[in-house]
This record gives sequence, C-alpha cells and structure tokens, in this order.
Amino acid sequence: MVTDIAHLEFADRFVRELPGDKRTDNTLRQVLGACYSRVEPTSVTKPELLALIPEVAQLLGLDPEPTPELADVLAGNRVVPGMAPYAACYGGHQFGTWAGQLGDGRAITLAEVSGVDDEGAPQIWEIQLKGAGPTPYSRRADGRAVLRSSLRELVCSEAMYHLGVPTTRALSLAITGEPVMRDLLYDGHPRHEPGAVVCRVAPSFLRFGSYEIHASRDDHATLRALVKFTLERFYPQHVDGDKLDVLGFFDEVMRRTAFMVAEWMRVGFVHGVMNTDNMSILGLTIDYGPYGWLESFDVNWTPNITDASNRRYRFGNQPSIAHWNIAQLGRALAPLVEDVDRLRSVIEAFPGVFSSLHRHSMLRKIGLTGRGDTSMEDDDLLLGLGELLVGPETDMTLFFRRLAQVPAGSGADAAFAVLREAYYAPDDVTPVERAELGDWLKAYWQRIGVDAIDDRERRLRMDAINPIYVPRNYLVQQVIEATERGDRTALPELIEVLRHPYDEQPGREQFAGKRPDWARHKPGCSMLSCSS
Repeated sequence: MVTDIAHLEFADRFVRELPGDKRTDNTLRQVLGACYSRVEPTSVTKPELLALIPEVAQLLGLDPEPTPELADVLAGNRVVPGMAPYAACYGGHQFGTWAGQLGDGRAITLAEVSGVDDEGAPQIWEIQLKGAGPTPYSRRADGRAVLRSSLRELVCSEAMYHLGVPTTRALSLAITGEPVMRDLLYDGHPRHEPGAVVCRVAPSFLRFGSYEIHASRDDHATLRALVKFTLERFYPQHVDGDKLDVLGFFDEVMRRTAFMVAEWMRVGFVHGVMNTDNMSILGLTIDYGPYGWLESFDVNWTPNITDASNRRYRFGNQPSIAHWNIAQLGRALAPLVEDVDRLRSVIEAFPGVFSSLHRHSMLRKIGLTGRGDTSMEDDDLLLGLGELLVGPETDMTLFFRRLAQVPAGSGADAAFAVLREAYYAPDDVTPVERAELGDWLKAYWQRIGVDAIDDRERRLRMDAINPIYVPRNYLVQQVIEATERGDRTALPELIEVLRHPYDEQPGREQFAGKRPDWARHKPGCSMLSCSS
C-alpha cells in the first residue's frame, strides 16, 4: 500500500535511544557526549524534482507520483509531523590522518521510516537529505551540494544496487533553484553551479567514524551506548541484554567490508575517498564523492584529484585501505573488549577473507568456479589474466563481455578479432602482446575443458556476472551537462539503462561504448574533487 509522505509510519529510534546534543542552536561547535544534534533543513527558493526512484519509494510505502508537497519535503522545505531531523556526530581518519570531529556537515537525516526490504520483510529505513543546508558539523562549508555531485550520487548508488554491489539507495534528486559556489578542481577558479539535494536511503548511515569519535575522547559510556544500539538494531545475534559480543560483531563487519570491496573490484569501481568516515558499519557503499569507473584497466588509477600525488585510494589499493580502516575500527572498539588479542586476530584475518572472495569472483568472471584440484592452475590463470589487462590499454568492462563471445579453442588471431573493440588502440597491439594472448588462451581452454563447459554455458555464466552497462564517467558527465541545460530526458534514460546492467539492450549500444578520446582528460570524466 502506497501513501503520501505525510502519512508514512515514522520511527525515531536513533534520537530516542541515544544521547543527543543538549544544545539546539545551529552553530558550528564541538559536540561532546552525543551521537547527534537536532537540526532542520534550510528551505530553498524553487524546488523541482528531477528524479524519483519508484522501487525505493515502494520500499518506504511511498506513492511514487511526484507532487509539489513531495518536492518540498525532498528538497528540505518542509518537515512533516513524525519526522525527527538530525545531523550525526562522527570523526574519522582522512587520507590516513586523524581529523577529529567531522559529522554530517551537509547531510540531515529527516526520519526513520517503517517499510519493507526487497523481500517484503519489515525494515526500518533512514532517509537522509544531502545538500539541505548547514549543521553544527559544517565547519567552514555551506551545507549545500551542487547538481553535479548530487546527480552522480543518485546514478551510482542505483547502478551499484542493480549490479548487486552492497550500497545505499537513492530516493530522489531535486534542484533547489539556488546557485552554489564551488571550485571543481580546487585550482582557484570557482564558479556558480545549480544547487541540488539528493535523498539517500539505507537501514543506517552509521560509519566507522561514528565509533572512533567517542573512543578518541575516551567517552566510553557513549561508545558503549552506540555499540549496544547497533547490535540491537542490526546485529541482534551479538547482544543478550547488557552482554555485548563486540568481537562477533567486529568479525561480521570485517567480512561484510571484505565482500563489499571484492564486489568493487569485480565491477571496476573506485570509491576515491575511503576515509574511515566513509566506511559503513553495515558493509554498504556510502558517500559517493569523487568515485570513478575503471575504463582502461589501470590498478594505479584514482579519480580523486586530491589524491593524485599519493594515490592512496587508487583502484588496486582499495583492499589494503579497507584492511587499514578495519584496524582503526578495531582500535575504537578495543575499550569494550577484554581480549585484545582476539580483536587483533580479526584484523589479521581480513587479507585472507578478501583474497578468497576476490579470487572466487575473478574465476566467475571467466566462467569458472574454484576447484581444489585445479587451484594452482587457477592462480596461474588469474595472474596471467592480470598481465594481459595491463598490457595494451584495455577496457575492463568490454574485455570480459567480449571474452565470453570468443569460441572455445580459438587462437590469438581469432580471439583478437572478437576482443578488438575492448582495446583503445587495437592497431597498436604488438605481435608479442598477441602471442601472450594466445598463450593465455591455451591455458584457459584447457581449464575450461576440465569443467566440461560448453560455449553456451560459459557465456551464460560470464554474462551473469560481467556487466555491459556501467555508469561510465563520461556518460554521467554528459547527463550532468544535459540536465544543466534543461534537458529532462537524459537522466531517466540513463537510469533505465542501468537498471539492467547485465542484459543486452538493442538500440542502447551507445551506453556500452568505451571512453572516447575527448573524455580522456576532461574534468568530470577523468579526475574529480571531493566536492564532486
């Protein structure tokens, strides 16, 4: 049953059960002994809903038909009775350095809503506006967001969901009718951009930094209250009255995080800013800032211009950073654990857990499942595959889709004819590189033969895990520019394509094309800032 937003079933567990900021003024300050500050969105002049995702509305029990009243709420102009808006208090390590208090500087949780999950089971969702005005945690910022970053978040979160990657969702995108000043590349050339608000949805936006902030202040009472709340709401198997199984909880978070990052690597996603305040306690992808999609395969690529020198958050380093972040969460939870050695053992288990998950997904990408008696051959096969991808400039997404179409037993020339469109400069692929492709294929066909997989079955397996449509950087940038010009058709079309990332969609081949030359170094297509 769907209904108007004013008649949804609201909950207020977070603000009711956890300690809050005793002050109610919306001024910048250090907030002590609290998990949140009560604050309301700041109204805007001319809200317009650009997108409303019907599947997400259905999860909330919300009528997906846009109305002026709904636009007002989702742009921050109206708070309906039952909502309990707040901004969360948290800290975090940014680029490897403790940054102290951070908090929701441009995000305001409107409410918790009683709805259903994908299977129809009861689920409480947190709905949050990003870009709805300043909070006590905004520091020197204005609490606003631009259309560019808001559209990117809506597109990517929904694309990730349909790809099968753990993620937050997006309910809506609204423009505000007010300009916002931003310096896209932090190069001293700020300009006014259209303001926007994205409404994102998740069971919770709690993050590693939510626990770090209280541990850093030796506020163990607030830390314990937050952990108890987290276990009761999201990990009930690890709490029994006042008895908290913090180690069991921590182990689950570690495994969920490992799975999430393995899924990032599977589809070629680069988060771009894996600070501990951007790591979900539920193992969800959150805070889509300067993310990017690996187009030409390069393990050292980062989309984040702020990270261009050190490349801490580059594609190939994401597993190591996740491990480091898990260690910081472990340090924050340590005051609640009697046996710190067991806590350390969970941290040390991360590389093995991730490697197993990543190996399994990479084997699936080439149509195989791991077998004990072929483990050494499989490892050699995957190593050789990596060497192929870093040789000639290769589009990761297209390579795996095209590999599924290569007939079993094909030699280098026949395979290259099928794979040709996956290379950015196919005419420049050298005879040596072709020979390396042929050598790898010989081992691959032999391994396929061990499992007795025919071409039809292999393609079905590979197409089920290797997407053809992903939110390529240049595609999203084209939609941003079209929307800024007033085009209201480009965004819905892209969202519709990304709802079916694994299916061929006749007539939409342009959404599967590799990056054109003009996009190689264009801002928004190659490098982005944290304001993106």
